[in-house]
Amino acid sequence: MQTNGQDTENGKVMPDINADENLSGTTHLNDALADESELDKKQQELDEMRDKYLRLVAEFDNVKKRNAKERIELMQTANKEVIIALLDVLDDSERAAKQLETATDVNAIKDGISLVFNKLKNTLQTKGLKPMESLHTEFNPDLHDALTEIPAPTEELKGKVLDEMQKGYYLNDKLIRHARVIVGK
Repeated sequence: MQTNGQDTENGKVMPDINADENLSGTTHLNDALADESELDKKQQELDEMRDKYLRLVAEFDNVKKRNAKERIELMQTANKEVIIALLDVLDDSERAAKQLETATDVNAIKDGISLVFNKLKNTLQTKGLKPMESLHTEFNPDLHDALTEIPAPTEELKGKVLDEMQKGYYLNDKLIRHARVIVGK
């Protein structure tokens, strides 16, 4: 046990090694140095975190810009594919229009127009277009736009679609156009 610089077990007097820290006037210097060192350390941590934050914000901004650009490119590419697919139908339509000027056989004209129409339908179906079957089905406001109601010819046709003025369509099973219909009442 140590008391006033003495080691009481051996009876020898030993100098206190912490005595200079407790001298009046030196403790505030040690505290100030420790505080300054701690402050520098915290400032460095803050600077590192601020740098990380700025880098993350910049990276996030770049990702947003890249995604927007990719979306635009995807839309343009998707439109391009549809247009390219329709060019054959356009070519056939132009040839049919030229044939109309000089053709005398009505059946040949009908056949030509029918071929062009079927090609157009098939091209659109390969791109995911599917016509909606509405005739004689229950009227559904999520799928149909009712133009008018007329008396139903039979009891079982009440509330059902009697006529279709404009066909509804799905693109890849997503409704893209409501059918415009006449409903029985």
